[in-house]
Amino acid sequence: MALGIAGAYDRAITVFSPQGRLYQVEYALETVRAGSTAIAIACNEGCVLTVEERMHTKLQNPAFSWKLFQIDEHIGAVAAGLNSDARILADNARIRAQVLRLSYDEEPTVEAVARYIGDIMQMYTQHAGVRPFGTAILFGGVDKTGVRVFYTEPSGMVLEYDAWAIGRGAEKVKDILEAEYKRGLSLEEAIELSLKALVNSVERLDEKWTARLATIPVSTRKYSMMPQEELMKRLKPLIEAKEKG
Repeated sequence: MALGIAGAYDRAITVFSPQGRLYQVEYALETVRAGSTAIAIACNEGCVLTVEERMHTKLQNPAFSWKLFQIDEHIGAVAAGLNSDARILADNARIRAQVLRLSYDEEPTVEAVARYIGDIMQMYTQHAGVRPFGTAILFGGVDKTGVRVFYTEPSGMVLEYDAWAIGRGAEKVKDILEAEYKRGLSLEEAIELSLKALVNSVERLDEKWTARLATIPVSTRKYSMMPQEELMKRLKPLIEAKEKG
């Protein structure tokens, strides 16, 4: 009987363990921790979103990003974990942003979109026959309230940060951010910090490894992805320094 009960709370999403834990949600968080490193930084001049991507084959189109998403003209997102789950949530976020824009005749806030996605993720922790989303997402953007960064995870929790990281290299990135981040950074300094933190968090740098970076400046409040050629030029000296050191 004890084994049956143990198996139930280990497998079923709606059954708490005797310690008050939902193991399926914790397993989903492990998927996030094993995912690609993603970073979001807010500064006075705007928001920077950065994520690593690894090509599966040289036949894959390197210009297509599947972990960095534009949600609205002033909101972006980066994800770690199951890319398929992240894509669906990004589509939901885009729809929600348009609904809010049409309903209130003004641009949606980053917080409103992040909370909506958090609500969806939480809903999938309390219904039988479904599983939690195996992804965490960092939303960043510039709205009427300022430059904002929000974190959502499989449990449905939504938190706001000035700078945060998710994925396999998150702990190393957080150490660098805690040591060097200041809200008064310029947008250029935030870009340099995010790239430095990303490169130093990666264990294996090879020809299949690449990264994506997008910014939302306060001056334009428009999402803009950095051209891959420019990004690789910025990454090259950082990668060389890491390989030497």
